[in-house]
Amino acid sequence: MRALLIGISEAVQGEVHRLEAAEISLGRGGGSTLRIPHRSVSREHCVLRVLEDRVEILDHGSHNGTFVNGLPVRNRVLADGDEVRIGEVAFLFRVVADGAAALSNPVLHEPSVSRTVAAPDVPLAREATTLVRLSEIARLVQQLYLERGSETHAESARVLLSAIFELIPSQAGALLLLQGQEPVPLAEYSVDPSTTAVAATADVIDQVLRTRAPACGLAGAVSWVAAPLLVSGRPVGILCLDSRGVRRDYGVRDLQMIAAVGEFLALAVENARDLEMLRMENSRLRGGGADSLLIGESAGMAALQAGILKVARTNTTVLIRGESGTGKELVARAIHRNSARSGRPFVAVNCAAIAETLMESEFFGHEKGAFTGAVAQRKGRLEMADGGTVFLDEIGELGAPLQAKLLRVLQEHEFERVGGSRPIKIDIRVIAATNRDLEKAMREGTFREDLFYRLNVVPLQVPPLRERRDDIALLAMHFARTFSEQTGRTVTGLSREARAVLVAYDWPGNVRELQNAIERAVVMGSSEVILPDDLPDALLDSAPATEAGDSGFHEAVRQYRRRVILAALERSGGNVAEAARTLKLHPVYLHRLITSLGLRQ
Repeated sequence: MRALLIGISEAVQGEVHRLEAAEISLGRGGGSTLRIPHRSVSREHCVLRVLEDRVEILDHGSHNGTFVNGLPVRNRVLADGDEVRIGEVAFLFRVVADGAAALSNPVLHEPSVSRTVAAPDVPLAREATTLVRLSEIARLVQQLYLERGSETHAESARVLLSAIFELIPSQAGALLLLQGQEPVPLAEYSVDPSTTAVAATADVIDQVLRTRAPACGLAGAVSWVAAPLLVSGRPVGILCLDSRGVRRDYGVRDLQMIAAVGEFLALAVENARDLEMLRMENSRLRGGGADSLLIGESAGMAALQAGILKVARTNTTVLIRGESGTGKELVARAIHRNSARSGRPFVAVNCAAIAETLMESEFFGHEKGAFTGAVAQRKGRLEMADGGTVFLDEIGELGAPLQAKLLRVLQEHEFERVGGSRPIKIDIRVIAATNRDLEKAMREGTFREDLFYRLNVVPLQVPPLRERRDDIALLAMHFARTFSEQTGRTVTGLSREARAVLVAYDWPGNVRELQNAIERAVVMGSSEVILPDDLPDALLDSAPATEAGDSGFHEAVRQYRRRVILAALERSGGNVAEAARTLKLHPVYLHRLITSLGLRQ
């Protein structure tokens, strides 16, 4: 292929550059193959890749952008007659016929050649309409991404692809996003409701994703066109369209348009992923919330946050009740942070973690010489919290002698250090928490009734995770983001199948168990989204047979994977390492697949 870049803007008017080198860098820096000394051009602005049958242009993250026919691009195949703008500097791309006179040098600067070449005649009204439609398509794909699984999903998919059909006349189409290496449909639509499959085959999808360039062709009597969705040069999905015989072929202009649509779709998908993360952050940080660490939008969490805000304005003693792992200490900290005591200490005491012989000294402190080893005076936890809040976790584990002394502190607001005789006045707010049945403990005589009523002035109940399933995906996204930052591994979200597994599980360990599961998935996973196979075996064992709820496609995939793995194990005589080699999988990953697919026996 022989091609030219012809300068058409004032800064490069009349310049002709022949493109023969395999890769030509364009930029303001002295190391560029084609140097463009203009303030709007970055030092390393973009690259032209000259292949046998096409020329590709790749933006290098330039400050002012790279444009083809007025549309911003990151990776685009050029067609004869395209206007290429590098910052504010414009060129005309032309393909030279084989019989044309040759020019010397791979990249030649000849001011005398083609000085009179004019800018191409671009119909501004048509371009403006195209830009408006592309902007609307970007908005629609963001909306579609964020409403996955909703009842309006199918209608939104139809509206999105119908808008794309207006730019590239087609009869059917599909927008697929990559989950790991697997393209999963986000939107599918056919003008003829009796047919739904898109003509682009697995081979076509593989070709487009591998070459990272748009392509078109015929599959039997059906003409198809497809383009990759690229983010920073990395494919995140693919757009496929076909004609169903109504329109027999797709041409160069269709390739140009689907490349432009692919650019907008890629940015929209990336923005939608960011919006999903921001929506989660907003639910935590929005004004009026009880605390930025209490994540959840379910009715149970809304009631809990309302209760926290009400009780925080008082000095009332609070008893927080809930199962282990529900976040009772977070509730206590939220009360303290929203109270008038927020500038004073918050001291947490785990009553179950301190030996009974040390409990009194930990609570009240001791005087020098009060017992062997008391070499100096020491303040206790209650005294450290003076003016602030003391949080007594696992209050049901407190022994009988300490229960009596704590009752006196609540009544008189004073205590004596171990070995001391002088009463010490304190100003503290007490918040207690337990996962035990204190009413039963009172009946059994292990917990004082009068202390219970002193603590239980305002009870707050933290709902278990199984009763707030609407919050599971939100929490999981928060933990995925947190551990992604901590580990330095990019994790953008959860696959639809992983969400289904998480929501179906009953979470006996509540939020703490979910946090551990997501941490494991981030550390052990290999894709940018969390997949079911990344989750602990306990979750997969309890998942529905289809993993994705009502999707027959995913059950078919599951059964196919079972057959392939069983065949490999049979050929290897049950040797998992050998089976992994034949399947080109890591042995650890194959072990996990064997477990998650129920093949361990």
